[in-house]
Amino acid sequence: MMKLSLIYRKAFEQDCIELIANAYILALAEKKYQTDWLENDFSELLGYYVNESTFSLSKGITCKTENKLLTEADNQTKGFADKLPRIDFVYFKIWNGKRFHCYMEAKRLKENDSNLKRAYIDQGMQRYISEKYPLGCMLGYLTEGNEIETIHGINSLLKKDQRDSEILNSVSSNLHNSYYESNHNSIGTIKHLIFDFNT
Repeated sequence: MMKLSLIYRKAFEQDCIELIANAYILALAEKKYQTDWLENDFSELLGYYVNESTFSLSKGITCKTENKLLTEADNQTKGFADKLPRIDFVYFKIWNGKRFHCYMEAKRLKENDSNLKRAYIDQGMQRYISEKYPLGCMLGYLTEGNEIETIHGINSLLKKDQRDSEILNSVSSNLHNSYYESNHNSIGTIKHLIFDFNT
């Protein structure tokens, strides 16, 4: 049963990646966004498209944005909820009496903005690596510049931090063209999808 559960979890994650990639394609087609939007603006639009898609309905998958993450270990005293970490996307589905989750954290990116690239690492990837968030995917909302150069910039910062083994590597995917993976000793692989909104 455990092996079947792991197989299902992997298939569920693939469905979630397909849903967000399809939402991005729809966002490009409908052009209801602006390149000066904030991160949460893009996330809300994509989350809306995910939940409205027939694919999410047929798979029984629901997406929530800006979701608080509570664990049993959290100190539950007055005001604790305001201090809980929030992840940008949580997808969930119930199968065989179990609730499955898939997590995605998003950050804006610009080719010539080192602060945004640093935030992608420190307030994005690092939240998975430190296990503040359960393992999931990273989404990069590219609003200015070239994707390849932007990824090169992220990798340069990782190398500067002597984290050469954690750089983003381009991987072929049938779900999204701009797909990367980074490997981390403590948690395994983080999947990265770059959504270019400035084309």
